[in-house]
Order: sequence, then structure tokens, then C-alpha cells
Amino acid sequence: MKKSILDLTGCKYPQEMHARFQKALHFPAHYGRNWDAFWDMMWSECDADKLIIKGEHTMPKEFTEELAIMHEILERSKKNSEERGYQPFTYEIID
Repeated sequence: MKKSILDLTGCKYPQEMHARFQKALHFPAHYGRNWDAFWDMMWSECDADKLIIKGEHTMPKEFTEELAIMHEILERSKKNSEERGYQPFTYEIID
């Protein structure tokens, strides 16, 4: 099982959040650093079986909507992998 760790500790800006996605999930240089691009990368480029997310609780309250979008996309990625018979994908939030 290939695990990737996404550390959001101290993240202060949406672009910083996307830069951390890019690094943790090994997205290519052309990753657009927005939610549409994140979804595209999750189903086309992500080879992680499990994403471990830490530091979410350290993010400013202004990220509430951003985190909700991230969770929604991760849930859709999980469901998509199950429905299409792809390698199972899951994620875990630890703090």
C-alpha cells in the first residue's frame, strides 16, 4: 500500500495548500493549483492508496470552506475508485 502524508500544519494561504497537495501527492508541474485541477489529478495522476492528512486543525477558520471542498473531493475520489474497480483509495485525518 502506497501512503502519502499531507501536512497542512500552519498553512495560511489557499495556494500554499495546493502546493502541499502537489508535493505530497507528486502531482506534475502543470498542476493548476485549484479545486478543478485537484479533482482531475486525484482521478488521473494520484497513485497513493491512502492519504494521511495532518495539521488540519492548525489552519485558520477562513479555510473552513476550503477544507470542506477538499473533503468532498477526497470522498468522491474514494467512491470513484470503488465504483470503477480501480485500486482502492482512502484517506485518514489525524491531528
